[in-house]
Amino acid sequence: MDMVPKFAEPRLAQQFVLPGLGMMSLLIASAGLYTLTAAPVSAAGMACVITPYDEISIGIPVEGLIQTVPVDRGDWVKKGQVIVTLESSMEEATVALAKAKAEAEAALKNSQVKIGFTSRKHERALDLLKSNSIAQHEADEAQMEKSLAEVLHREASENRRVAELELNRASVALQLRTIRSPINGVVVDRLLSPGELARQQTPVMKLAQIDPLRVEVFAPISLLGKLKTGMRADVRPEGKGQPVYQAKVMVVNKVVDSASGTFGVRLEMPNPNNAIPAGLACTVDFHHSPGENQ
Repeated sequence: MDMVPKFAEPRLAQQFVLPGLGMMSLLIASAGLYTLTAAPVSAAGMACVITPYDEISIGIPVEGLIQTVPVDRGDWVKKGQVIVTLESSMEEATVALAKAKAEAEAALKNSQVKIGFTSRKHERALDLLKSNSIAQHEADEAQMEKSLAEVLHREASENRRVAELELNRASVALQLRTIRSPINGVVVDRLLSPGELARQQTPVMKLAQIDPLRVEVFAPISLLGKLKTGMRADVRPEGKGQPVYQAKVMVVNKVVDSASGTFGVRLEMPNPNNAIPAGLACTVDFHHSPGENQ
């Protein structure tokens, strides 16, 4: 006669069911054990890319013929350094003419002399009028001459001021034909050469600032809320034997890409000696402070 075998109790349950404890106590104990042993979400070894801090296309504010381009691709430039000049003979002549007008003093000195002379003449006329030595109309004429001299002096002063403003405008127009680097960086590309016509707002050169560098990361959505600005991270550029560099989280994008399930994180990494080239792939390990993984 076939005997139906009796199922044995699970060994795991036998190990955890103690005298006086029911099945509910077993479930609670098992859940607590899982919580203690579950691994936190990893923020280590994520892929990233090192990019320039800024990339700039240098244009010109005025149209002109390129005269000199003293830098070429790969050259380092400093902020304020001349990188392009345009032909500027006409602007230089305009500045010279405006400078001569602004420095002209003959008209102003002539008006000052006339004011002094007519003032003394008017004072003498008033003294003579008191003693009835001259008629009233002669004193009035002296007053009129003094007033006209004062008007001419004001006119000469205004003309001098206008000449100074014209000199300033001509100097600014001349300065617009000298293009200086707005950053400390490297020349990525030179688009025009001496002798070519540069049109307004047409790029003539591309520059990149690589100190500091930016590190772009696309983190999984599971880390949303765990990565915060100010957090430190270790960045290792691709390549065998590459050292680890320190970086700091500057931007955590609050908009998630639903297609990939990721969000953007931007770090800033110092590069004082320009030793790290931009464009390298890398990996990043974020430093969690205590309690961030809980």
